Amino acid sequence: MGKVLLTAGALYVIVLLRAGGTFAVGWLAGAGARRSRFAGPISSAKFRRVERAIQRWGALAVAVSFLTVGFQTVANFLAGSMRMPLSRYLPALFVGGAAWALIYATAGLAVFKVIGRLFAERTALGVSAVVVLCLVACGVVVYRRRRAALSTGEVMAEES
Repeated sequence: MGKVLLTAGALYVIVLLRAGGTFAVGWLAGAGARRSRFAGPISSAKFRRVERAIQRWGALAVAVSFLTVGFQTVANFLAGSMRMPLSRYLPALFVGGAAWALIYATAGLAVFKVIGRLFAERTALGVSAVVVLCLVACGVVVYRRRRAALSTGEVMAEES
């Protein structure tokens, strides 16, 4: 239990720094964009409506983003660039970050234990599992690229 709490605490500090840093970078990027040639489109009524919606409801998206893979950075960056108030962002960061840290500290440690035991006791099976996972990942990438290329080709054919 002590190992899980120590890992969760370390992961919590890491996620607070990483996500908070991403929010800060987004805030600075948004401030820079407001002073650049993009100031016109950013000041449109439609953009301001989107910005107000994110400022008001974005905290829920930020908190839930920690339960997803690959969406956390985008959610935190957008929250910063859309100037979400800290009074809404920080509670979402603290709650979502805690959930993320606990999930990775418990399930993540368990997975690493299983993988470590698999490689220590049955190395050939462990290597085979990694090779299969890599092949599956490559297959998914190839499938998605071909599908995207086909859909792009169909759009190009319809436009001609």
